[in-house]
Amino acid sequence: MRQSVQSQLAGHGYQLGPRAEHSDGEDPNLRDALRRCSPQTRLAAREFRRTGSIEHLPAIIDGGIEPYVDPDVRAKLKDGGDNLRLVEDLAIDSLTMLEIVFLAEEVLQISIDNEEVRPFRTVGDVKGFIVSKMRGDGYPWPHAAAGKPLLGGKPNAASGLPKPATGTPSAQVGPA
Repeated sequence: MRQSVQSQLAGHGYQLGPRAEHSDGEDPNLRDALRRCSPQTRLAAREFRRTGSIEHLPAIIDGGIEPYVDPDVRAKLKDGGDNLRLVEDLAIDSLTMLEIVFLAEEVLQISIDNEEVRPFRTVGDVKGFIVSKMRGDGYPWPHAAAGKPLLGGKPNAASGLPKPATGTPSAQVGPA
């Protein structure tokens, strides 16, 4: 999105400068986007931006969904893992899903088409799609259906993500 805006502005003789960072090294746009999320989610997002390592994605995705579900359902998200159904278990409607997609686009600096969101039924579908998109693997559903790990290691339910290692930022937010 930023690149698109830069291109449009450049055509009119304007140029965006580098993104400002605070003394703590955090991008203020990232901090603003994740203002409703936990410190662990913000840490995982900063580390993802710094390293590009997809091992941080489960924490970012779980942490990005968490503010959009009712407080009494949040425990399910932490404990339920990738098989939680977005509508039935977490009560996420289509408008809320769009908000989550916009957050993911901002934080992960990717573009997600509305048509790509339609097949999402579970938290694992969301994770599998985003990991696959980040890796450039194409449509993720065959990976998830086959139970193949996208990152190596033992798959974590439907997304194919390995369970996070203890002591990493993703282990603090994602399912154990």
